[in-house]
Amino acid sequence: MIRTLSLIATMAVSLVFSGLASAEPWEDGVHYRTLSSPVNTSSEEGVEVAEVFWYGCPHCYNFKPLSEAWEKNAPEFVNYVRLPAVLGESWAPHAVAFYALESMGELDKVHDALFKALAGERRPLNSAEALADFVADYGVDAEAFVQAYNSFSVRSRVRQAQAKIMGAQITGTPTMLVNGKYIVSASMAKSHENVLKVVDYLINKEHGLSE
Repeated sequence: MIRTLSLIATMAVSLVFSGLASAEPWEDGVHYRTLSSPVNTSSEEGVEVAEVFWYGCPHCYNFKPLSEAWEKNAPEFVNYVRLPAVLGESWAPHAVAFYALESMGELDKVHDALFKALAGERRPLNSAEALADFVADYGVDAEAFVQAYNSFSVRSRVRQAQAKIMGAQITGTPTMLVNGKYIVSASMAKSHENVLKVVDYLINKEHGLSE
């Protein structure tokens, strides 16, 4: 009887370790990619998680509620930033609009609406004037928006963001850039939900909470 129980216990332990071994790990080069040359982060403290997006991207629009929920519950050591990408000429006005609104402290008023208008409704908001008319409907001063849109500081921020995106060799949206070292996309992780699981793994790795 004792021998039988010992055999059962041994089999149970073997099954547990077999299950752990067969569990799919997050692998470099498969579920995420480590950059050969890391890019700068906005702060030397904490772990930066940068969401690279475009307002006109339907996949970014679908990813948005997931990423926002993740950001809301992220550990205190995470610095979450958004980088509007310019991977095509038509994307440029929307990246400029993002930084113009951010510089005015008005981004929260219009961020959701811009996603809905551009990714959801595909409205032709491709100039400073068209965007100014749009944001005015949400309580943003149109004239002040155009001034910010054309300002040197806003254009500089757009250039800095694109240099970072290009340095990370990002070619699609949405893509997550973790601490300037790793990139994760749905095509790599196989789903938007998995993207955030891989990000969890990577931020813990960077923060020294996992091997």
